[in-house]
Amino acid sequence: MKIILVGQGGSGKDYLKDKLIKKGFKPSVSYTTRPARDSEKEGKDYFFVSEPEFKRMIDAGEFREWNIFGDKGWYYGTSKSQFDEANLFIMTPSGIEKLTPEERRKFVVVYLDIPRDIRRKRLYKRNDVDDPERRLISDDETFAGFDDYDVRVTNPDFTVEQILDSAKDALAQKNIQEK
Repeated sequence: MKIILVGQGGSGKDYLKDKLIKKGFKPSVSYTTRPARDSEKEGKDYFFVSEPEFKRMIDAGEFREWNIFGDKGWYYGTSKSQFDEANLFIMTPSGIEKLTPEERRKFVVVYLDIPRDIRRKRLYKRNDVDDPERRLISDDETFAGFDDYDVRVTNPDFTVEQILDSAKDALAQKNIQEK
């Protein structure tokens, strides 16, 4: 099973990713021009590159999907090699839009749609390089009208087992519909 996690800042994507890795999933490691958070490790959480390096990679055709996020102008992208080798991804709605219909059928998209007040608290706890209020506003724009998911999670106290059960059900439903 291939899973894409999508959700606003503070929704629990990294938390869930870490739990799924412990269950044997192989994560894609995205490239970004965003500064690293104190807790992030190069090559584990992201590949942190300069903007000129990211643009060189775009020009060289190394990305499967990429985008510029928010008013900070930070680049994020999934390399072609990571896309082919991994079965666990974190993407934005615009990244999901870049999947072909055939590729999209192979993935279960899990949308962590956690209440804003909880996400706000989590974002403030991070002491992040990004302003929490700016991030909330940017996420409102990024996720407006987003509905291309297979599983929607609104409970902030979700468990990995609940997510996996829902993902398996969604994949089984897809397989039934394709027949």
